[in-house]
Amino acid sequence: MTLDQLNRLSEADATAVFTQCCAAQRWVERMVIDRPFESLAEMLEISDRIWEECDVDDYMEAFEGHPRIGDVESLAKKYANTKGWAGGEQKGMESADADVIQRLADGNKRYEEKFGHIFIVCATGKSAAEMLALLEARMNNDAEHEIIVAAEEQNKITRIRLKKLLV
Repeated sequence: MTLDQLNRLSEADATAVFTQCCAAQRWVERMVIDRPFESLAEMLEISDRIWEECDVDDYMEAFEGHPRIGDVESLAKKYANTKGWAGGEQKGMESADADVIQRLADGNKRYEEKFGHIFIVCATGKSAAEMLALLEARMNNDAEHEIIVAAEEQNKITRIRLKKLLV
């Protein structure tokens, strides 16, 4: 869609569109209200500002909108509105060997047990081995630091998805 079309969507339609980009409802509501956007750059700037005003509860809500890395198909129904994007974002999983996939699955489980949410990483352009290395490195973070890192990764994903909205 074009920026003009996005700006002219009904509140309900704009809510649905922005929810595909980020599942945090406070962020979605603000994006809907802050329209019209004059440019993609302005939309991204506003998105960043709104995200900076969000809190841990918003981050956790946003994280719920993602499948686990490498587990897109099994969660297709739950994440149907973002499955296409998530699958493309996790394209690096396609060429992963069985050992890396198993280590990612095991690492995801340990990560969730430690931090209380799924491992969030902007997977676009990363191989499965790179994602595994990031997961393993981030396991050394304390919970306070890790939520900030995960929120930054979420914002990267949101920005990519906002760009995908517009043609």
